[in-house]
Amino acid sequence: MNGTEPGRINETDVSIDLSSPEYYLNRELSELEFQGRVLHEAADDRNPLLERIRFLAYFTKNTDEFFMKRVGGLKEQIEANVTDRTVDGRTPAEQWREVLEKARPMFERQTDVWQDELKPALAEAGIRVLDYEDLSAEKQADLRAYFRESILPTLTPLSFDPAHPFPFISNLSLSLGILTRSEASGEPTFTRVKIPRNQPRFVEIHHDGNDYAYVLLEDVIEANLELLLPNLDILDVSKFRLTRNAEVRRSEEVAEDLIDMIEEVIEQRRFAKVVRLEVAEDMPDRSLELLLEQLDIDEREVYHRSGPIDFEDFFELVDLDRPDLKPPAWAPRPHPRLETPRSRNKTSEAHPTIFEEIKRGDILVHHPYHSFENTVQRFLEEAATDPQVLAVKTAIYRTASDSKVIQSLIDAADNGKQVAVMVELKARFDEQNNLQWVRRLEEEGIHVAYGTIGLKTHTKAALVVRQENDGVRLYSHVGTGNYHSGTSKGYVDLGILTSDRDIGQDLVKVFNFFTGPSLDEEFRKLLIAPETMREKVTDFIRREAEHADAGRGGRIVAKVNGLEDPDLVAELYRASMAGVDIDLIVRDICRLRPGLEPVSENITVHSVVGRFLEHSRLFYFENDGDPEWYLGSADWMTRNLDHRVEAVAPVEDPNIREQLRFILETMLADNRRRWVMRADGTYEQVRPSDDEPVRDTQSILMEQTRRAGRADRERRGIAVNDQPIEGSLDIEPSADPEDSDTPETNGRDVLEAHPDRWYTPDSDQYAYAVRTPDGDRRYFKTREGAARMLEQLYG
Repeated sequence: MNGTEPGRINETDVSIDLSSPEYYLNRELSELEFQGRVLHEAADDRNPLLERIRFLAYFTKNTDEFFMKRVGGLKEQIEANVTDRTVDGRTPAEQWREVLEKARPMFERQTDVWQDELKPALAEAGIRVLDYEDLSAEKQADLRAYFRESILPTLTPLSFDPAHPFPFISNLSLSLGILTRSEASGEPTFTRVKIPRNQPRFVEIHHDGNDYAYVLLEDVIEANLELLLPNLDILDVSKFRLTRNAEVRRSEEVAEDLIDMIEEVIEQRRFAKVVRLEVAEDMPDRSLELLLEQLDIDEREVYHRSGPIDFEDFFELVDLDRPDLKPPAWAPRPHPRLETPRSRNKTSEAHPTIFEEIKRGDILVHHPYHSFENTVQRFLEEAATDPQVLAVKTAIYRTASDSKVIQSLIDAADNGKQVAVMVELKARFDEQNNLQWVRRLEEEGIHVAYGTIGLKTHTKAALVVRQENDGVRLYSHVGTGNYHSGTSKGYVDLGILTSDRDIGQDLVKVFNFFTGPSLDEEFRKLLIAPETMREKVTDFIRREAEHADAGRGGRIVAKVNGLEDPDLVAELYRASMAGVDIDLIVRDICRLRPGLEPVSENITVHSVVGRFLEHSRLFYFENDGDPEWYLGSADWMTRNLDHRVEAVAPVEDPNIREQLRFILETMLADNRRRWVMRADGTYEQVRPSDDEPVRDTQSILMEQTRRAGRADRERRGIAVNDQPIEGSLDIEPSADPEDSDTPETNGRDVLEAHPDRWYTPDSDQYAYAVRTPDGDRRYFKTREGAARMLEQLYG
């Protein structure tokens, strides 16, 4: 396939123009599809009740960011008269209109799920969220006293009249819009009262054991407004909330100081243009027209809400001590190879350092199944105190506000190590937090780099330089997630700890770029964006197509958060037409349309939405039986490939490859959390048949991590052999390099030898099903995969 012109396959397919918009989904609409899957989890009564509330709150949090970033960006383009069409054929104005309309029924469904399902179910479980007017006179009197003493002093009414300008309304603030009339004036006055964020949104009026009762803070304020606005006739009170654009930009090239620029951008966001206005369904025309005029927004940007506005604060309910209404508790486990005597209930203090263990063999860490503190954080903490460590370098994209990672770097500097830190100041919505860490690090005398012109640093990597008896050795961590102890408990991420010298030398070049003038173009093993990654990934995809063209088969499995880059989508289309079997696990944005004949009929797109946020990136290329595995920070999006510094590392250890294969096979056998994309960009959730066991990826991985902790003989982070996978996605097993006796077969003879142990399932995804000795089934897309399993099970 090398040398193929973009948009063309071969001489027999010259009529297929892969630049045509019909082959691409819209990025913004695809992201909204993902938010719909999140909202589905709130509606799914198979989830525990407070878990459904958590997804309800996440839907608000996610769509708030979507409007701030994506809709804000579209609006900027429209105001700049940009009319260029995206690869799917839409102008910014067309995207803006479609997005606003697609979001409307989603917000309506969110309200319906709360009012019709979750609120009654909570009440039945003993958690009542009451309307103020339904309270007894005694309770109302108690709340009036609470309002007078605790809430009233924090409120600031801001009126709009000839003597007062229209008040500034901050981003995402919930407000009351109040129309009043005084005896001296015949014209109503509009007053805005902001609901304070430093007060609990759920005001507790009763708690006895598992019985709770609450009323919303805004209802308490509304019911007692005459204490705040005395001697006025209150004509109407309506709730509203606005969303402002977060895409406030300034040119880095003209900023004298990047820190000053970032601080100015953060400040400007407070005053940015409004991109959405949510209002109570019964808001009177007078109040709404005033808001539209003063905020300079279009009626299409208005969303009428019949229930509560702003569900993000409903996370407060999730924190209630009601384990009976939550999923089983999960605490990340120590990695079996990194357990200390204390964590293994032993009294001996003699145990190898983390560096000795890494030198013994690469270690795969998998959060939140493995403890961040026991793995990555320990790696940096031991580096800070180990007398043989000479230098510590790391790249910080996001980190916790009370980060122990940062403290480890400070300790390293205090202990005489050379410490270099790259802090990405432009990590959106974390700019302020990162600014604070930059100042703290610089106060400690640590050299800090904080950004490069034209590129964001998204790399998740750390490097430790250690003097040992046989010379200087490099220890590396390359991962898919941020150095953030908080998100590591809720985000699924992978990382590899290795002493591979080539990977270490590549990271030396990357860290030198952060403080030096240029990025090297040559790397030994790492795929580095924006230098080598796009070219290498393209080569890998084309190589699979060449294998398929030659009759050797081809297989690609990729797990990413987003697949947006049009050039890579076109390469995957070409590979599919060559006969490559492709499975894509894409959490949210996906431009590719699967199942189109003849362009993408060999491609299946999956999405897994579960208890933890799927955040890891993992890549498998079969390469005619000599597979290559990679993991790292980069999605298959243009911004990651061309406009960010990213690092993706090869995985060469057969033991780790088996763990990765288990993860992917488990995900693609999932019939509880997995969705499969249709060609039009919509998704259908996979559900088990009546006689089929439920296979929930994240539950299985939790259990297999527990098993690994008890299986000292394996010392793997995930126990991959203790339990068969009820399903398969036909990935070539990792062979022992010294074992080359595996016979080549097209599978026909093996299937003929076992006619009663396989069958053709009624499935659009799988062509073969193999019966296992314990009565389960494993599913395969190809004859070769089914044959390998039959050989493994029955000989």
